[in-house]
Amino acid sequence: MKKPGSKGEHDLQKKLATEKRALAFYNSQLLNHLNPEMRQFIAEQEMVFISTSDSKGECDASFRAGHTGFVTVLNEKTLLFPEYRGNGVLASMGNISENPHIGMFFVDFYQSSIGLHVNGKAGILSNEDLAADLDLSGKIKWPPEKLGSRKPASWIKVEVEEAYIHCSKHIPLMQKKDKTIHWETDDEKLKGGDFFNAKSRTEPDGK
Repeated sequence: MKKPGSKGEHDLQKKLATEKRALAFYNSQLLNHLNPEMRQFIAEQEMVFISTSDSKGECDASFRAGHTGFVTVLNEKTLLFPEYRGNGVLASMGNISENPHIGMFFVDFYQSSIGLHVNGKAGILSNEDLAADLDLSGKIKWPPEKLGSRKPASWIKVEVEEAYIHCSKHIPLMQKKDKTIHWETDDEKLKGGDFFNAKSRTEPDGK
């Protein structure tokens, strides 16, 4: 039976003498699907961090948020989440169009302080693709009307290959506070403006 994980991690496990601990983790925590507890955990989340890379392996990490359960669990092997209009760069979807591999990290900062890694292969669906598949569209948990009338520009469908826990030891337990979220705004100030003063175009060392 093929050992889970990459050659790189296997080589390092051998070099650093962590093979026994790694094997225990693989055998007790790593699944190739989402079990009922994982599916329930995802259904309760309002955010996820995603990682993608292009065909050359150049990577990008990003953040997605929405209403509770905005990432739809279609079944034990499949997830679906919306992509909304953003800054027009389309970094994540551009990567997926070249390289389907995706990493997702769900984390509960407010109750359990537990994380869930989900790795798999992603594909892009248009709204027309979704509408044509009643089995998919009928399972989506749409946002409540109070969040506005914004519509997804497209969808990401993920075929799950790995799912495993991220322990709570160093995940902070936070208190959630009310915040007015302007879901459909194009107001630069409400979106954060030029918070990092990038428009100044100052080069390193004053160049």
